[in-house]
Amino acid sequence: MSTLETDIDELWDRKQNGDVDAESAGADDLDTLEAFLSALEDGEIRAAEKRGGEWEANGWVKRGILLNFGLRENQAYSYGGVDHYDVLPLRETEDLGARGTRNTPDGTTIRRGAYLGSDCIMMSPSFVNIGAHIGDGTLVDSCDTVGSCAQIGENVKLGANTLIGGVLEPVESAPVIVEDGVSLGAGCRVTSGFVVRENSIVGENTLLTPRIPVYDLVEEEVVYGELPANRRAFTRFVESSVSDHDLFAGGAYKPAVVATDVEEETLEATEREDALRE
Repeated sequence: MSTLETDIDELWDRKQNGDVDAESAGADDLDTLEAFLSALEDGEIRAAEKRGGEWEANGWVKRGILLNFGLRENQAYSYGGVDHYDVLPLRETEDLGARGTRNTPDGTTIRRGAYLGSDCIMMSPSFVNIGAHIGDGTLVDSCDTVGSCAQIGENVKLGANTLIGGVLEPVESAPVIVEDGVSLGAGCRVTSGFVVRENSIVGENTLLTPRIPVYDLVEEEVVYGELPANRRAFTRFVESSVSDHDLFAGGAYKPAVVATDVEEETLEATEREDALRE
């Protein structure tokens, strides 16, 4: 166990026992919180990691994030002439330019404790919350929100007006995961710890949440909570079990996600493009 992890666990126990709060937190406690946030921003620690092919939350990291809310005083901050109140300042961005990462002006907001890799692009307006981890070469487009602790892979495209939900509690719950090479169309919503596996392409305005079934036509099965790798996904509506109720004379339908093989779909699209050019 690292020294930082030990310090966070000890501070968490003191907080739970009522031995420390925002008013009584000392300089050493705040130094621990600062070191923790710096480690998140440097990519040295993460809220979740892939182990044995599955994503698992790092509970102590999520506890560290919660401590930063519970042991800091709400205070005034000013950025670009705009005053606001929060328990955390925004992230300093001097390190981003050296890595080739860009955040365009007038509305790109990065909270302390967020990691952005090399050659990323944040278009304004967009927001990345504490604990989020964004891999190299990823695009966060206009009007996107990346929630707390979300893990976004390398070379991912988050289409405009995309929402990536955040998960802080319970601390053992893995956050939203978007793996390497994924493309999310404009207006997508990914929430409640859903996992989008690598190299998948998701059509615009698709809602991905554990409560909505994914009809995987490749393996011919229905799955919940994840989109398998190398899929092209889009929203369709399937008949609901309440269709036979008297209130639904025309039948009732519920949203679902249909997933097909991304390579076959890409091939068909290429063939259509070739036909148009001939």
